Amino acid sequence: MAWNAKEALMKLIPMTIAALMLAAPAFALVPINQEKTINDTLRSGFIADAIADNCPTLQPRRLRALNELLKLREYALSQGYSATEVRAFVEDKTEKARGKAEAATWLASKGAVPGKTDAYCAAGEAEIARGSLVGALLRSTR
Repeated sequence: MAWNAKEALMKLIPMTIAALMLAAPAFALVPINQEKTINDTLRSGFIADAIADNCPTLQPRRLRALNELLKLREYALSQGYSATEVRAFVEDKTEKARGKAEAATWLASKGAVPGKTDAYCAAGEAEIARGSLVGALLRSTR
């Protein structure tokens, strides 16, 4: 009886491996432009850039931004995206336009629209006070 159980187990192992191999596509990565952490981080960068461009008392923290981009690259690679995919994504003009549009929508929800310098400054100062990534990418010169 014990021998039959061992024989059954030996037959089950290859079938399990085959099933897992067939299921591998289910574990496929989402397209990089739909990955939440990557998109949220890049959106924060676009928001901080727009604030710095429109508020004279807030400046970008360029070294911090570079560090965040490097960390984001490492995150993307650790998730299984290739260096080529990552580079193509961050250099794609359509994706940049999408990121800037999402940033503009977020800023508009805070009242920061072109021509309202004070609103950009208020949004940036609020993010600095909150300790968010957007705030960490900015420094106040007041």
